[in-house]
Amino acid sequence: METRQKVMFPGTASPGWNFSRELMVHNVLKEVEAQALALATNRTGSEMLQELLGFSPLKPLCRVWAALRSNLRFVACHRCGVHVLQSALLQLPRLLGTPAEEEEEEEEDGDRKDGSLETLEELVLGLAAEVCDDFLFYCGDTHGTFVVRTLLQVLGGTLLESERARHRGSQSPEAQRAPTRDCKPTDFEVPETFLNCLRDLSSCFLKDIAVFITDKISSFCLQVGLQVLHRKLPQLCAHLCNAVIGYLSSRNSSADGSPLLLFLRDQTSSRLLEQVLLVSDPPRLQSLFEDHFQGQLQTLAAHPIANFPLQRFLDAVTTPELLSPMFRELSPALEAVLAQGHPGVVVALVGACRRVGTHQAQVLQLLLEAFHCAEPSSRQVSCVPLFATLMAYEVYYGLMEDEGAVPAEHQVEMATARALGEVTVLGSLLLQHLLHFSTPDLILRSLGALTGPQLLSLAQSPAGSHVLDTVLSSPSVTRKQRRRVLKTLKGQYVALACSRHGSRVLDAIWSGAALGARKEIAAELGERNEELLRDPFGHHVARNVALTTFLKRQKAWEQQQGAVAKRRRALNSILED
Repeated sequence: METRQKVMFPGTASPGWNFSRELMVHNVLKEVEAQALALATNRTGSEMLQELLGFSPLKPLCRVWAALRSNLRFVACHRCGVHVLQSALLQLPRLLGTPAEEEEEEEEDGDRKDGSLETLEELVLGLAAEVCDDFLFYCGDTHGTFVVRTLLQVLGGTLLESERARHRGSQSPEAQRAPTRDCKPTDFEVPETFLNCLRDLSSCFLKDIAVFITDKISSFCLQVGLQVLHRKLPQLCAHLCNAVIGYLSSRNSSADGSPLLLFLRDQTSSRLLEQVLLVSDPPRLQSLFEDHFQGQLQTLAAHPIANFPLQRFLDAVTTPELLSPMFRELSPALEAVLAQGHPGVVVALVGACRRVGTHQAQVLQLLLEAFHCAEPSSRQVSCVPLFATLMAYEVYYGLMEDEGAVPAEHQVEMATARALGEVTVLGSLLLQHLLHFSTPDLILRSLGALTGPQLLSLAQSPAGSHVLDTVLSSPSVTRKQRRRVLKTLKGQYVALACSRHGSRVLDAIWSGAALGARKEIAAELGERNEELLRDPFGHHVARNVALTTFLKRQKAWEQQQGAVAKRRRALNSILED
């Protein structure tokens, strides 16, 4: 009888697959070790080495690294070689935790006890020593700066998401202004020798602080250094921040106040100051405001560059003592700031009110006035589409009103007939902040006034879908208020399920729905089951809802959903305790 051989397709898991891959990587790296320099500085070879190092065991990686180390300056400053060095450094979180079994296997090959791990540590420290000896050169080089920034993170045991994204995209340092608020650092354990070396590297910043403040490329190294030090060596971070502020404050005073204001308007130094603000503690922020920012906030908010460090300053505010004077100074100019095209400042101010818990009613009233929907009061119900699209009432509805004329009453027919405008990212963030206010009643009432198609458009929007996520997750929104908003989506569930972003919203609605609400959703989806199954997103929703079971064995489906609800209640009670 003919026996069939079991075939494993790519991507199919098997017990020996990881071992086979590791063995293959080990053998390939061993073969190319002698040509490591030539490969690293070749575009195709560099990409191959980066991929191999991502799976490499400890010893082969150390061998390749050692082969490149004698030509460090050439490799680190080469447009292809630098990414190989980065890839090797980024394996530290994985390889510093190498299992003892692997080390024992390597000892059998004739290495000294713990040799491979010590060799890896020595290689990192050796790289750091060479960089430290010519720190200014590496930081100022277009490609070398990447090595320094990655080295700082590895020595501190912190990988910054923004830096990993830059490495993956092979972007130049000036290619992107990544919003720091989006960074999600990953921490890992490092030996004490790494932290000592980090201290030595950080002291290099102080020797040439003027260069790191004013040079576009070098400045990125100091920004990364501040983020890493803030997490691992906060006292050293504070010392560096003092050095930056001290240097900038000692420059010639500008005609309209502190010399710091000149640097807030500069493309390079303003980015460094953004980072200084984000890592400063409340007393330092209070001092900065009183000595340099007070009386200048409206001017900064109107400036095309200085408005960004002002946004980061607002992001860093955590005390009512600091927020109150900033709010008093900025609040009269909200409409002007929006008209100047700097809505990020307004969103940051609203975010600070949410975080600190003060001035919430005041800022909401000011927003209604800025978007021309405060008076007459009938206009207030239209605030959600206005905030979401960042358009004033007259612009959004295409009205022609004479200046000084009494604003017209809100026309419900006009509002329901108009399709929802394009939701902006900042408009979505604004609404998310407002939904976390202690009393988000007006926002919820405006959401409830949207028609089914309008609410569907919001849910299907990449930015707008997060507004509905917040409705479902904000502790300020009661269950009753949530149901009142979501009931408008009845009749729209299939369209929601067949949308990339809408399907995610429907999943979130389903997760929090009671059994009765789940039956309603399943019944509506079941009427167009075949359409759902043909759609890639609808297919996922149908599976999540167990739609086939609902249509064929409803009693079994109800028992299944009841058991799920019971488990969820039990888990919630545990979490609450």
